[in-house]
Amino acid sequence: MNPITNPFSPGAGTPPPELTGRQTILNKANIMFQRLKAGRSEKSFLLVGLRGVGKTVLLNEIHRIAIASGYKSILVEAHEKKSLPALLLPSLRELLFQLDRMENLSEKVKRSFRVLKSFLNGIKLKVHDVEISLDNDPEIGTADSGDLESDLPTLLESIAEAASDRKTAVAIIIDELQYLSENEMSALIMAIHRIAQKKLPLALVGAGLPQLVGLTGRSKSYAERLFDFPKIGPLEESDAIEALKGPANAQGVEITESALNEIMRQTQGYPYFLQEWGYQAWNLAEVSPIDLPTILLATKESLHRLDESFFRVRFDRLTPREKEYLHALAILGDGAQRSGSIAEKLNVKPQAVAPIRNNLIKKGMIYSPSYGDTDFTVPLFGDFMKRIMPVGPTLG
Repeated sequence: MNPITNPFSPGAGTPPPELTGRQTILNKANIMFQRLKAGRSEKSFLLVGLRGVGKTVLLNEIHRIAIASGYKSILVEAHEKKSLPALLLPSLRELLFQLDRMENLSEKVKRSFRVLKSFLNGIKLKVHDVEISLDNDPEIGTADSGDLESDLPTLLESIAEAASDRKTAVAIIIDELQYLSENEMSALIMAIHRIAQKKLPLALVGAGLPQLVGLTGRSKSYAERLFDFPKIGPLEESDAIEALKGPANAQGVEITESALNEIMRQTQGYPYFLQEWGYQAWNLAEVSPIDLPTILLATKESLHRLDESFFRVRFDRLTPREKEYLHALAILGDGAQRSGSIAEKLNVKPQAVAPIRNNLIKKGMIYSPSYGDTDFTVPLFGDFMKRIMPVGPTLG
């Protein structure tokens, strides 16, 4: 069939043709935005899930909802080599300029610019990756101590007050939150706590891998009462099938039941993989309907492309010892494995591989679903490890 009309769109954060099975989350975001803007209390929330479940797609849609709700919204992505101030400050500066361009003079907006300059002056003493400039004078003695836990809440409070003065609201949307340090997460939590106490119109929506829940708890014990943590997993079977059938049917193309069943078996309902299999199947099919033999061919093409991109880019960031650890995890079988079993497979004591495990958690490759257990954050990555490293572990 014509690849130009292919409705499927695999990619990092690429919106699918139909965003099925996520309406509950989108409704939650809409209610939160409307309540905060009306001066009512509502918890911010942090999405938690594995790679490939569509967290970034959801954040992009929530960003759109925020703007449609009249919010000034910023959307940023955390990075393991970038500090939280460097991440936020350019967007916060742009947001303040948007508030400043609105009708009439606002002293609270002008003050927030001064607080931003003070924050910038203070944080530059400790953080060296901030590269923005401001021409205005600072608010001496405010948010300029260089202590992020003290200064960030003051800065965000001043921005929320400026938004309130402008009869609008602010949404701060952050992807990949698991890359923040405990100190950075603590500062962010303290800021949202203060804003919530004062019922100011600022919401935080974030997303991260499953270790995000533990990170927030270690940073501040009251985080579980301040945020909701919706779990984003694979789609229910009916939603997954609709994600495939809906776009195809809209183009006049059918997919047989046996073909759909095989896609479900291969993808386990993960949105990224559904798009990949749908994309390959469309390009391989000559005519409608897309049948089982076409899906078997699509599986080979999909796995080849995933091995060369989606999986490979993560594999190439690993050290040789980290690769051996993940291979041991993979050959133990699907699902979470005891950390001691992984060490045993590597012929070493658990203490010897603890630093490797910690590094892999920091890199976002594995997580601990329960104490002493280890599992991949990337679905189907275990099968990839067995394909690319057929030889057994040699760490010991």
